[in-house]
Amino acid sequence: MINDKEALKKAEAYCSAAERCRSEVVAKLSGRDGLGAESIDGIVEHLVKEGFLDESRYAAAFVHDKLRFCKWGRIKIKAALINKGVPRDIIQRTLDDIDSREYNEVLRSVIDSKMRGLRFSSDYERSAKLMRFAAQRGFEPSLVAGILELNEL
Repeated sequence: MINDKEALKKAEAYCSAAERCRSEVVAKLSGRDGLGAESIDGIVEHLVKEGFLDESRYAAAFVHDKLRFCKWGRIKIKAALINKGVPRDIIQRTLDDIDSREYNEVLRSVIDSKMRGLRFSSDYERSAKLMRFAAQRGFEPSLVAGILELNEL
């Protein structure tokens, strides 16, 4: 059984190692034996007050990482953040901060990369496959269609 003071120190270390959202911290603390809901709420409030836990900072880091490293689109990023319990206003603000030029470059690189290994018998089939692939990555269909038209791959 762990006491509140030990749980707080472990939670601070957990949040110091990487950006975390409230739901991740609550899930981690809930797994500890002997911690009640009041203790967890108190620890989370302390983490917020002391700056260990910040939903806006977490959302910004999450968007940055998923866009640049995983090459996810806005739709998939938004769904993941909603699933993690990040407030919708923070999600929207963070998604609005994405640089449109960088976003379009990521989308183009995803499409170009997929295009290299794609087999198709017609332009329609090629476009359909690329649209499906980009949609699975979370990119907006209208944006994908615009890029496909412009590139005339």
